[in-house]
Amino acid sequence: MSQHGANREKPVVLVTGGGSGIGAATARRLARDYQVAICGRRLAALEAVAATGGITPFVADIGKPDAARKLIADVVAHYGRLDGLVLNAGIVITVPFAEMRLEDWDAQLAINLTGPFVLAQAALPHLLAVKGAIVSITSVGAVQTGPGLAAYSASKAGLTLMTQAIAYEHARDGLRANIVAPGWIRTEMGDEEMATMHIADDLEDAYAKVSEYVPQRRAGHANEAAEAIAWLLSPAASFVNGAVLAVDGGSLIANVGMTFFDKIVEKQP
Repeated sequence: MSQHGANREKPVVLVTGGGSGIGAATARRLARDYQVAICGRRLAALEAVAATGGITPFVADIGKPDAARKLIADVVAHYGRLDGLVLNAGIVITVPFAEMRLEDWDAQLAINLTGPFVLAQAALPHLLAVKGAIVSITSVGAVQTGPGLAAYSASKAGLTLMTQAIAYEHARDGLRANIVAPGWIRTEMGDEEMATMHIADDLEDAYAKVSEYVPQRRAGHANEAAEAIAWLLSPAASFVNGAVLAVDGGSLIANVGMTFFDKIVEKQP
C-alpha cells in the first residue's frame, strides 16, 4: 500500500486482532488520537470496525512469521511511520493437559507468543526511531491458571516476560513496553468460552457465575480494557515501563479461600 491518504505527522498505532472484542474497542478508542491500523484474518469484521473512521484494515495471519513481518512492512509503507504496537490477537483452546494434542499447543503458542515476538522484532526499528510504545494484552490466566489452560496460560505468561524483556533492554532508548492483563471481559471470545464450558444455559447467568468471586461482582467491558491500553500508550504513562496492569475487577487480589467471609461482612449493619 502507498502513503496516499495517510497523515505523516500524526502518530500511528497497529492493533492486532482488531476485528472484534478488546481489539476493536481499542482501535475505536485510539482513533481519537492516532491513525490506527488493525489486522486480523477476516476482512469483513475488520472493515466493519474500520467503517467507524480513522482506521485502516490489513488482512494478516500473525501466526505465520512471514505474514507477520509483511504486516509491519505494509503498515509502515502505508503510513510512513509506526509509533505504537498493541499485541492483542490471541486464541484459547481449552483442552485438559493429558488430552492436549501437540497441534493444540502449537496453535496457541503461534498466535499468542511467537506471532507477537516476530511482530515486535520487526516493528522495533520503527518504534525506536520515534521512542514509541508497545502494549501486550495477556490475561489473568498468565498469573493464575485453570483446567484446560496449560497452553494458553503458558503462552500468555511468556508474552508477559517477553514484553518486560523488551522494556528492560530498550528503556534507555526511550521505548516503553507494558502489559494489560484482562480478567473476564464481555467479548465474542468470552461469549464462546461461556458456551464451550457450559457454565449456564443463559449468557447473563454464565457471566454472573464466573464473576461470583470477583470483588466487583461483574465481568468487564471491552471499552474498559481499551481505556487502560490507550493510557499506557500515551505520554501520560511516560514513566510506566514493564508494568502489568490488571483490568479484572480485582480478581487477582481475591483469595478465593476467604470468600466465605463475604457473606458474614455483607450481613453486618
